Amino acid sequence: MLVELRLENYAVIDNLAVEFAPGLNLLTGETGAGKSILIDALALLLGEKASTDLIRAGTDRAVISAVFEVESGAEKAVEQILETNGLDCEDESIILRRELATGGKGRVFVNNQPATVAVLRQLAPHLATIHAQNESLLSFDAAARLGLLDAFAGSQLDAITEAFSKWKCIATRIQELEHDEQDRLRLLDLWTFQKREIEDAKLQPGEDERLETEKRVLANAEKIYGAAMNAFDLLYEGNASTSASLRAAQKQIEELARYEPKFQEAAAALESARISVEDVGATVRDYAGGIHASPEHLAEVEDRLAAMDRLKRKYGPTLEDMIRFGEEVSRKLSEMENKDEVLRQLRAELGQAAEQYLLAARAISKKRYEAARKLEKLVEAEINDLAMKTHFHIEVSGRDEAGSWTAWGFDQVVYLISTNPGEPLRRLEQIASGGELSRVMLALKASVEAGSAHHARKRGTGAERTLVFDEIDSGIGGRAAEAVGKKLKELSKANQVLCVTHLPQIATFADQHYLIAKKESSGRTRVTVRLIAGEERTEEVARMLSGAKLTETSRKHAEQMLKANA
Repeated sequence: MLVELRLENYAVIDNLAVEFAPGLNLLTGETGAGKSILIDALALLLGEKASTDLIRAGTDRAVISAVFEVESGAEKAVEQILETNGLDCEDESIILRRELATGGKGRVFVNNQPATVAVLRQLAPHLATIHAQNESLLSFDAAARLGLLDAFAGSQLDAITEAFSKWKCIATRIQELEHDEQDRLRLLDLWTFQKREIEDAKLQPGEDERLETEKRVLANAEKIYGAAMNAFDLLYEGNASTSASLRAAQKQIEELARYEPKFQEAAAALESARISVEDVGATVRDYAGGIHASPEHLAEVEDRLAAMDRLKRKYGPTLEDMIRFGEEVSRKLSEMENKDEVLRQLRAELGQAAEQYLLAARAISKKRYEAARKLEKLVEAEINDLAMKTHFHIEVSGRDEAGSWTAWGFDQVVYLISTNPGEPLRRLEQIASGGELSRVMLALKASVEAGSAHHARKRGTGAERTLVFDEIDSGIGGRAAEAVGKKLKELSKANQVLCVTHLPQIATFADQHYLIAKKESSGRTRVTVRLIAGEERTEEVARMLSGAKLTETSRKHAEQMLKANA
């Protein structure tokens, strides 16, 4: 649940903090007041792409932060994500912060620890879902359409994804071996050359790092020898060396210890220190003895490193990558030389992989067909609750032939609807009326959310989330608007709902009503957000009914609506 949202120097907002509560949180205000700015800011905290254009003019940094309460059902999933990314968990809450800088280098923090946008995207499904203004299935590709049905069905695609990857890998290897003879000979020549070039280099793991160290020593041999011998002289050899000073001090302390036993420990400590100093002196002396300035050997090391760099540009970027590349080329050559035998083995493995894939894909397909029948009934009932008379159908189709296989199965999903009795079913995105599409989308999203939440609870990961609707009521009014308000209110019983609306019929259902206003102060535009109630809320609903000029009739009408939907 979203507890607090803070914005600093974001768009036309200089500094803003809004506290939200459970239930239905509605945001209203005049057109252009900045209602959608809050939703866009929240989207950034959920991993959406950012732009420096969003930084308030005259400033060099924008900061967006939010506090979410993590419900018990999502705690384990969130903790696992944080632990995987090396982040600490803050009890039952999670703090997200994202900074945008004019230089283009933004920063992300989770629980005040540096993180990445990728972490925000991982956390997002457990915290909030945003359904944007005028959202349409027109922008959904086949995978996204299928994803809606899978979310409702609670499908787990890990097994089928793994099976497809295994099958695809084997099929690719077979394809490489079955190249035309001319291509095969060309590849053999290339791989043979690459193998020989890497083998001739006689690469050893870690060799480049060792040679870089050796190069530094050889290039600075005189300096290093001088430093080592000076250190030896100061520690051990010189008349005023540390060792001599410690030995003299030790004799004096031992003399004291003859009369005062408490100095015996001090004498032992000096003895230990003297031995350590002499050990270090011996070490640097021996090291200095092994240093030989050799321009010839330095040239050899530099030539070897240059040769490795050339190979890294071709097979790298690291020495370990080159070694692995050489091993992979050797494997390919071995397969080419034993082509017929390898092909027989690979085709047998391909058949087994195909069986495993089909087993997983058919199980998922069956689950989708069953889920589609349930979902279409739920959506149709939801739509009809929103002042429409429709027939809704989900068409699941696909062939289990290899040409149709993907990492998520072989099914394709199309959403069909008839918005008036007697009319044929048409694809959902072909609905002409924006108001109808808004209601259908709300019904579809509500049904999918309910289904995915049910499956999440069964897995022990379900919890209340924040559902955000940005003017999903676009293009509707009257009785349909009231029906949408009731639907949002119903959704808010199991989830926290945030909704930007311009319709008074919907605003009257709010548990918390926030007024967004834009005003000028000291020559700059500022946006404010206030929680309103009582007379102030009545005034806002009346404004939504009649426009800028309030009338006594609109006030009374607003009072009646608020009482009726309380």
